[in-house]
This record gives sequence, C-alpha cells and structure tokens, in this order.
Amino acid sequence: MGKSLIAPIQYLRGIGPKRAKSFSALGVNTIEDLLYYFPRRYEDRTKFISISKLQEGQTYTIKAQVLAKGEHQSFRRKGFNIIEVAVGDSTGKIFCVWFNQPYLKEYFKVGVTLVLYGRIERYAGRLQMNSPEFEIVSPRPSSDAILDLKEGRGESLSIGRITPIYSLPEGITQRYFRQIIKNTLDGYLPEINDFLPFDIRSRNNLLNLAKSLINIHFPDNLDMQNEAYRRLSFEEFFLFQLPLALRKLKKKEKTGISHKVDGELINAFIEGLTFRLTLAQEKVIKEIKSDMAKPPAMQRLLQGDVGSGKTVVATIATLIAIQGGHQAAFMVPTEILARQHYDKISYQLSRMQLCKEVALRDPEVTQKQTLHSGPSYQNKKIKLGLLTSSLSRKEKEKMHQDIKEGKIDLVIGTHALIEESVKFKNLGLIVIDEQHKFGVGQRALLPAKGTNPDVLIMTATPIPRTLAITLYADLDVSIINELPVGRLPVKTMHFTEKNKSQAFEIAKAQLRQGSQAYIVYPVIEESYVLDIKGAKKMFSELKSGEFKEFKLGIIHGRLRQSEQDEIMLKFKQKELDVLVSTTVLEVGIDIANATCMIVESAERFGLSQLHQLRGRVGRGRQESFCILISDAETPQAQVRLAAMIKYNDGFRIAEEDLKIRGPGEFFGRRQSGLSELRIANPLTQMQLLKKARDEAIKLINIDPRLGLRQNLGLRKKLLQRFPEYDKLLMIG
Repeated sequence: MGKSLIAPIQYLRGIGPKRAKSFSALGVNTIEDLLYYFPRRYEDRTKFISISKLQEGQTYTIKAQVLAKGEHQSFRRKGFNIIEVAVGDSTGKIFCVWFNQPYLKEYFKVGVTLVLYGRIERYAGRLQMNSPEFEIVSPRPSSDAILDLKEGRGESLSIGRITPIYSLPEGITQRYFRQIIKNTLDGYLPEINDFLPFDIRSRNNLLNLAKSLINIHFPDNLDMQNEAYRRLSFEEFFLFQLPLALRKLKKKEKTGISHKVDGELINAFIEGLTFRLTLAQEKVIKEIKSDMAKPPAMQRLLQGDVGSGKTVVATIATLIAIQGGHQAAFMVPTEILARQHYDKISYQLSRMQLCKEVALRDPEVTQKQTLHSGPSYQNKKIKLGLLTSSLSRKEKEKMHQDIKEGKIDLVIGTHALIEESVKFKNLGLIVIDEQHKFGVGQRALLPAKGTNPDVLIMTATPIPRTLAITLYADLDVSIINELPVGRLPVKTMHFTEKNKSQAFEIAKAQLRQGSQAYIVYPVIEESYVLDIKGAKKMFSELKSGEFKEFKLGIIHGRLRQSEQDEIMLKFKQKELDVLVSTTVLEVGIDIANATCMIVESAERFGLSQLHQLRGRVGRGRQESFCILISDAETPQAQVRLAAMIKYNDGFRIAEEDLKIRGPGEFFGRRQSGLSELRIANPLTQMQLLKKARDEAIKLINIDPRLGLRQNLGLRKKLLQRFPEYDKLLMIG
C-alpha cells in the first residue's frame, strides 16, 4: 500500500502531534500541504562576502566565527533584553545584535561558526547587523539533534547552494524545517502523479510536477528555480480558471429572468435620495439594467472604492427584481453591516415620493406578476427583513416562514441566509457584499435557493480592471471610480511613538468641534512578544489620560454580537465621542460624523486593510484625518506607510498592496478562490495567467465533465481543491 499525500503531517519523522499544531496554524495539515508550502525567498549562499567589504544599507550573507558575546538590559525600556555578538573572519569583525530574545545566548558560544544574513546598519559609529537570520554551521545545535542526521547532510541544505528561506512554524528553525521538507520530498515524490495533461505541459513548455517541487524547494540553480516557479504558477492559475470556464459554460445553458427594469418604483426611489447619483453610479445602473432585462442570469462584479456608493446601486437592483414580483436577498459578512444596510435602506425607502406605502400602480407590473406567479404588489408596502444568527429561535422561525411564503420582498442578512432551512418563494436577485469575505462554496449556496436568479457581487477591495476581467472570467465587471459630490479626500499622516501626542491633539481638536474619532489597535490584548499595544489596556489608559474629557467606548471581536451592536448604536447616536477598536471596523461602518482615525502599530496592518479602515472616516462633508502611528523601519512597512500617505485611490492602493504582499495575503490565505494562489502573482504574471485561462476554456469546451481518461487526475485535483464544483462537472 502506497503512502498517502493526504495523510496528516504529525506522522512525519521529527514532527509529531505537538509540532503539528504549529504547522496547522500556517495552514499545513497534510503531506501535500507541506510539499506546497513554498519558500518566501532564497539566499545565494554559493558565495559569501568578506566582512571587510560590507557596506551600510545593503543586505549580505557572511560566514564568520563567534569572537565574543555580551548581554544587557535596555536603559529606555524596562525588561528589554539586548544580546550583542562579535563575529569575525580573516578580513575583519562586525557586531550582531538581537533584541528581547535572551534564549539566543545559548547558541553563541565562542568559536562557533555562523552563517548570518541581514542588513548592515550603522549605530554609534560602528557597522552592525540588527536581528540577522543565522544558522550554526559548526557545531550543530542540540535542538536539531532529534533528526539524527549526519553533520554533512544537514549542512548541504544550508551552505554552498541556493538556500530556501521559509516562514516558520513556532519553535522551529530554518535548518530543521529544510530537513523536514527534504525528508518529505525523498519519501513522497514517487507518490506524486502529474495531473496536468501532457499536451498542455508540452504546448506551454512546463516542467513535470516532481521536478518542479524539487526545484522550488532546493533549486539546482536560479534558472531551474524560475522554471519551477513558472510551472507551479501556471498550475495554480489553471486550477483557478477551470471553475470559471465551467461556470461560464453553464451560464450559457441557463435561462434566467427577464426583469422589467424601468418603472415608477425606481424613479421614486432615486427622487427620494438625499444626494445625486454620480455619473459612475448611473453608468453602472445602466449596465445592471441591461443585464437584468435579458433572459441569461446576470453574473456581475461591482468594484468600488470605500464610500463610492455601491450599496445604493445594489438597492436599485433589488427594486428592479421586487417590482416584477420577485424576492431579493442581500448577504453581507457581519451583523453590524447587515443592520446598517437594513437601517439605511429602510430610511431610503421611507423617503420615496409615491407614498410611504410604496404603491405600485403600473399595469405592466401586474401583468408581469401574473406571468411569474409572484405576489401582487399593488397598494402594498415593500417589506424588508433582517436575518442574522443572533435572532432568537422564535424570531428566526417567523422570518423563515415569511421568506418562504413571499411576505418578505428584500431580506438582508449574514451567513444565516445560506442555512438549509431558509427557502424562498420566488428569488429573483442576490447581492453579495464584500465577496472576498465569503468562500467560493458559500457564495454558490445562495443562488441555489432560486431558479437561476441574477447575481450581483460587490467588493470594496478593488483590483485593476484588466486583472479583474482575467481573474473573474465568468463575471461581467462594473466599476464605480468616482466619490460622491462634496466628499473631501482624507488627509493621511504618519507619526512616530515619540511624537504621538501631536496626533492626539489633532483628534482632540476634532472632538471639541463636535466630531467623533476612532482609535484602532491590531490586537485585543497587549502582546509582549510582538511588542504591540492592545485595545483593552489602551482603552483604560486613554479613558483616564489623554481623552479623559471625552466619552469613550470599546468594541472588539470577543464581545457578544448584541454588545457590539449596542456600542455601535451609542456611537452612531453620539452618546460616545471616541470608539477604541480592533479591525471589526474594517468593513462597512458608516458614521458621517466621524472625522478622525488613529491607527496604532500601523505596520501590523496590510495596505488594503489600512485603506479599508481609512474609509470609515471622510464619509461626510467635513475635512477628515487618518493618522498612522508607527516606529517600524523595515523597507516593506516604510513602503506601505508612504503609499497610504501618497494615494487615496483604492485601485492604486490595491495595486501597490499586490506588489508588496502577493495575492495570497492580499486576498486572505484561508479563503477559496484567489487565496489558492500560494505562489502565482497575477499582477506580474499576466501573460502566464492568460495562457492558463485559454487552456482552461479550450479543455472545458472539449471535455466539460473532465471525464476523458487523460483528464481524470485533473478532475480529482479540481474537486480536491474546490469540492463545491462537483455539480458543475455534471454538465453534459
């Protein structure tokens, strides 16, 4: 019986149940997960530079011997430990410094040879490496002895070669991790079958899978690493494009609903708005109307920056469905956002000029309802429903029954909408907000509750249009690239911890003028390991210190939903001046009176996440501020902060974020869809992505079931990655 690639990694030599938990935190649970856990970068350790040639501001790999070591406490920070090690080679010596890692002193014994990789900085007139990555060449540290390896075998993975550098599980060294990868490759490569059809590999000059996995982890040279990277990137793009090609094929075969797209209801709603629609909104509404009027089911992606007015466009789409006697569902990722949409749409409907009862008198509408066996809407008020997991059992049952009987025209809700017990009488349109917050499978469940309903997917995480068209090949793409009239760009500033008091003064000046403010922290509890402040502790300090003259509240993910809702309501009703928060604010909170946001430890957030947070202010007509507090000096953090200050445009921000972080982190590692791209980067590999898309479309047109013998391995792999597409493969 052969070895299984889906076996848990805890059975691998050198891991076990305890270490398996650390691996699981990185999304590595099986043998295959481990083989597909790729290096984050490489070091060319075939050549070392001598210490005498080191230059300030550059990053190098050196090989040197420990000459002396010392340890002392920081004068500025109580309990902060600093280790200094002097290392040297035949040409000179340099100091290496590690902060608050006292356990490292056990590694640095005089005479030990190290390989060190780090950036050269100047401090107090001398050159030094701050917190370099290191490995002990001789003698081997005791923590690696568990592998029971020969001395030379371990070194061959780290010295004198292109060396992989991984993001590590807790408590595991680079050297140890490399050996685990090598052992796994040696033991399991014979079990790997290349699922990419041979003709596709040949046409695109791709390596086979086994050779690619070897050379992505331990490349023979940089050319082979590039070839492995190209093959594995193509594979990811291809697997991502196959479901899109399948959905597009199925879409052609489905007949949806031909909606009546014009009428008094839509005009009355627009007339009742307290603002004018932008030209970009009007253009998108025209595109949606064109889709909904046609028999094929609409599948449209609506991209728009934070605050650009996507929700009102989506509401107009729901009214198009409702006026034809259909129901609409609006799914959002959080309960706070669901309630906010419910309140806002209820208010907008109440302002409609026909009357508060929103009567529909168009005879064509009556005829349309008869054709579709929908409920009569003459002289009847549009009925909204709110469905979330926090409703009581009795409230849920009542809502389920009303939806099933068609008494609810528009239901707004969270994941609760996709529960099996939720059944619609005549579902005509689905809106999914912040689509990247839902997995592919979750997004597929809601449309299954109707007979080919139209689908409008929205995202405030924009990506360049050409990229969106390629990635979302099964969707038509609309873009709102214009902010409402009167909105001022948010002024973004960067302060260090040292001059943070200036940031607080800006916030307090806004508060004294009657505005409100957010103060955001990356974590709830203070982290001494990461040296970052937590929201709970800082809430207490701010309440009795800097902001003692104001009313403060705190909100975070550990609070019960009812508590979060209560706090947000108080803030919305201006019973609180300052809201201390974690990233629960990231999506959708809309308080026009909030004009200032302070983000502490801003380097701990991704660029698009910072932009989403910034979108919580500047939603009124007053000048607004986003203040980033950070002492981070890493190049990546500096680039992020500079981009936030330079750009207000979400599309440009997204492009910069893709460049910095890559697609896996940008779209969320734990979600299906683009998060499956562990190695490929659509921004830098557009031509390869297009080739993969073309091959996917070609294959699906020839073999839509993937049932031909040569495609069975591919079918198995596709369903392993995307099990929710099993029904799509039933296309004849």
